[in-house]
Amino acid sequence: MNLEEIAVLLGKQVEEHPSNTVNKEGIKINKIFDRPLVKVADAADPLFSEFKNPEVIGRHHLLPAEWLQGARTVVSYFLPFSLQVRKANRSAGWPAREWVYARIEGEEFNNHLRGFLINKLKDAGGRAMAPILEKEFRIASNLRSNWSERHAAYVTGLGTFSLSRNMITPKGCAGRYGSVITDLDLGKSIREYTQIEEYCTMCGKCVDRCPSGAITMEGKDLQVCNSYIENNIKPRFKPRYGCGKCQVDVDCESSIP
Repeated sequence: MNLEEIAVLLGKQVEEHPSNTVNKEGIKINKIFDRPLVKVADAADPLFSEFKNPEVIGRHHLLPAEWLQGARTVVSYFLPFSLQVRKANRSAGWPAREWVYARIEGEEFNNHLRGFLINKLKDAGGRAMAPILEKEFRIASNLRSNWSERHAAYVTGLGTFSLSRNMITPKGCAGRYGSVITDLDLGKSIREYTQIEEYCTMCGKCVDRCPSGAITMEGKDLQVCNSYIENNIKPRFKPRYGCGKCQVDVDCESSIP
């Protein structure tokens, strides 16, 4: 199995699997996600060790080999939200109902995709796992988890971080990430950047769009963002939640060379 085969398999799931749609409670989303971007990285890439720095994530962040003994490759993918979902959330104020459904039902599909990829890698003769699906996965009190999908995406070459701490990819910022660790050697993708915020122009559009005031030109306060979600969004949309105002229509991908 190689990267191209994985991209084809995941793309087919996105196009054909029924859980990549929503049709319930008056919400109809023909397609939650468009076809994914997929990259791979060497599980021993030294960048993974840098994430243990407290100024990045922290010592609780586990290396690929700490999740899977003998890990050789990390597969990371970005699932861009469809135009229908993005357009629905362009207005100011509360997030669109389409967005919060895409956020929650979309992550259910993402979990399916993680499991699907694990099984395909096992069928190819390897061992594989997804940290997010493991009972050992934890989010610390500082809102930093012991495995970061976005940081894994950065290592594989999918994109760089932005002022809002979203990832800037060739397909924008609006979407979800997934990753699987395997002991198969799948090579490594080219990382076209060297700096963590290389694709961000610091234009400040995400600052203007943030309803909570969590994003400033100095960065993003995760606690302020989380407090807004907990105290404003969750009570209104329970059991769903999400915001995404900093992710849509900021044209971040236009800065990618």
